[in-house]
Amino acid sequence: MTILITGANRGIGQALAEQWCEAGETVISTARSTPGMEPLDVTDPASIEALAKRLEGKSISTLVCNAGVSLDKFDDLETGYAADDWAQTFAVNVTGVFLVVRALLANLIASKKNYGAVPKIAIIASQMGSQHAPGGDRFIYRASKAAAINLGRNLAVSLESEGIAVGIYHPGWLATDMGGDSAELTLEDAVPGLRHQIDGLTLSDTGCFRDWQGRDCEF
Repeated sequence: MTILITGANRGIGQALAEQWCEAGETVISTARSTPGMEPLDVTDPASIEALAKRLEGKSISTLVCNAGVSLDKFDDLETGYAADDWAQTFAVNVTGVFLVVRALLANLIASKKNYGAVPKIAIIASQMGSQHAPGGDRFIYRASKAAAINLGRNLAVSLESEGIAVGIYHPGWLATDMGGDSAELTLEDAVPGLRHQIDGLTLSDTGCFRDWQGRDCEF
């Protein structure tokens, strides 16, 4: 089985890649410009199309849409939240997810035909995007993750007939470059559970929104 991960050069993506490799899986790690990784800029349609062309005919069993940005961590309402930050965040966290999924659909379908297993799409979102967990501030990041959750739910409906399962995941508040030093969890705490949730995804729970421990999150 082959797993493709976007944004695999650091943090959650890198940790997932390492764990799957240790388990004997074939992993395609992608990043914008990291030596040794498959080049992919999820904000650039030409880059996405080039990746799809390089992978033409190759089966992908699991697509992990992990690439993400958080540009408004220290913004205040009066002077922050620039329009360019809104555009860039949505380009990575939402539009990039959709464009990569669409570009690699043929690879996921090929995996089902060649191996008979249910192909999977895992979208790394955040409970900060839940309408039931408003916390104020971080408006751009929260809105982008809310959109990513909604996108995942609707992809699940559209792709169920193709036999593709879609899962949406809250990895926890992790001590990464994005999560910061005051985070509640380390990668070692949460990534094994997150990988277990993705590995266990089936069509019976497509469209789920769960945390790294398998607990259902509110949309």
